[in-house]
This record gives sequence, structure tokens and C-alpha cells, in this order.
Amino acid sequence: MGYTAGIHIRFASPLYLRSTYPKAWQDLYAANNYSLRDPLVFWGVSKSGQIRWSEINLPDPFGVMKLAAEHGLTFGAVCSCGKITSRTIVGVARSDREFTDAEITEIASIADALHEVTEPPEDLTPAMIEALRLVGAGVRHTTAAAEIGISESALTARLSSARNKLGVKTTAEALRMAREFRLI
Repeated sequence: MGYTAGIHIRFASPLYLRSTYPKAWQDLYAANNYSLRDPLVFWGVSKSGQIRWSEINLPDPFGVMKLAAEHGLTFGAVCSCGKITSRTIVGVARSDREFTDAEITEIASIADALHEVTEPPEDLTPAMIEALRLVGAGVRHTTAAAEIGISESALTARLSSARNKLGVKTTAEALRMAREFRLI
């Protein structure tokens, strides 16, 4: 029936979110803010690993699981990985039968790979991020350097280091990635 993948969830917001569940379910889920009430999300945030929906013993006072079943999302699995400060949660559903252990293991492997390949860099210094933020805001190098209290060549060096750590060639690419990773 589809899947939902929340990649690198930080501060209750994913870096990437993709869902292929039925549109009616996605609309109902969003309209009622079920992500804050969903036992699958609670499980994924609090644990790493994989589990069938039928094995989750958490309260569902809002009946999210019953409503999901009414939309054909009867059987499913949840896979969760990553640190609690940057968690990836992938939920999959079907209408006809439980997922097999092998299928769940494969889904977990995909979730781990998605988490790893989209890992935001953690080694950018606050100084590099500040330089990117200013240049990204359209501030000229001379003005940005003066605002930070460094020379223009030191600002250029910070931007160069940021590009290297992000694995890109241009400052424009570094800015795009920094925005995408919500660093600036």
C-alpha cells in the first residue's frame, strides 16, 4: 500500500519526508496532526530496530491505527535507525498480509542506507556556518568579514574549508547543501 520515510528527524521535523500512502490517508493524517499521536512514530522515536505494527504495544487513544486500516493500511512494519537526535523512521504497509522477517530485514537495510547517505556533516565549525550564513544572505565578502571581525582572506579560508567538508567545489553548492541540511 505504500511507505512513509522520515529521514534525519530533528526537533520533530525531518530533513526529508516522502510518503506513497493513499492520498486520502495522507490528507487525514496531516489535517489531524497524527504524527504527534501515532504509536508508530512514538515507537520509532523511542527505539532503534524494526517491528511489525501488530507487535507494538503502545496506547492509541486517537485510534490512528484503526483509521489507517480503514484506508487499507492493515499490516505494516516500522524501521528506525540513527541517534535519537537525528532519527530515520520508515513505515511500510500492505492490505493483504503481514510482512515476512526477510522483507522487514530488507526494509531496515534500506532505511539504514538512506540514513547514512543523507547524513549531514557534523564537522562544520560554527565559524564556517556563520561565514556561509552571511554569504548566503547576500552579504559581500568584505562586509561579512568586517561583521565577524576577521580579514577577508580568513573569511575566504572559512568558506573554502566549508566547501571541502561538504565535498563540493563552489560556494553556491556549499550554500545549497547547508540550506538542505538546515545548517543555515
